[in-house]
Amino acid sequence: MRVLAIGAHPDDIELGCGGALLVHRRAGHDLSMLVMTGGERGPRGMTSRRAEQEEVASALGAELHWGGFTDGAVDAGHDAVGVIEAAIASSRADVIYTHGVADTHQDHRATAEATLAAGRRNARLLCYETPSSIAFAPHVYVDIDGLVEAKLDLLRMHLSQVLGSGPVDLEAVEAQARFRGHQGRVRHAEGFTTPRLLWEPDLFQAGAHVGDAAARHAAPGGRALLGAAGDRAHEAGAPAGDR
Repeated sequence: MRVLAIGAHPDDIELGCGGALLVHRRAGHDLSMLVMTGGERGPRGMTSRRAEQEEVASALGAELHWGGFTDGAVDAGHDAVGVIEAAIASSRADVIYTHGVADTHQDHRATAEATLAAGRRNARLLCYETPSSIAFAPHVYVDIDGLVEAKLDLLRMHLSQVLGSGPVDLEAVEAQARFRGHQGRVRHAEGFTTPRLLWEPDLFQAGAHVGDAAARHAAPGGRALLGAAGDRAHEAGAPAGDR
């Protein structure tokens, strides 16, 4: 399976779907990351935020792409859609992760909207939450039990965002994983909303390959929970929850 994760800034992807990417990596799937800006308006440490993101990509074995936009000035129009379409084509993505549209950060909203447009022909598109999400109410959960500490390790690579009064609160991330797990009826989880999720039983299994034939199928209803080992699917209710 080929996976593309899209974020507006360095660390957004790890906050929103770092655990899911670890699940994909464990299954041997091909990972790509598209980061729209260099995060130059955020806190900085001894190393640049680009270098921190490159370290994470290396740890995940992911191919890293940069969108080339200025932090705070991502647009949802032609330019952003084109950048994301190019990343989708390059990665040949079977599943796409991106921001949720309801967010107080303009770059997050624009990235989400541009991804929905660029990925309009993709059968699997999952929207994740960040600390600036508004009234996020997931209805798809990825089981990340046993991978929470590894997700935190990815975030620790964004040292400039973790130290001191940095915006990344690792304790809050860990608590959120437990809360979403409770909602999804497992120990730890990440939550997602989705405009479209074509479900196949082997979605998270090692060596799973979906390919273009998936587009011929109709998207299923219901609320699927994706098991970390790729061997179970449950129907799960999804009480609304904010962060």
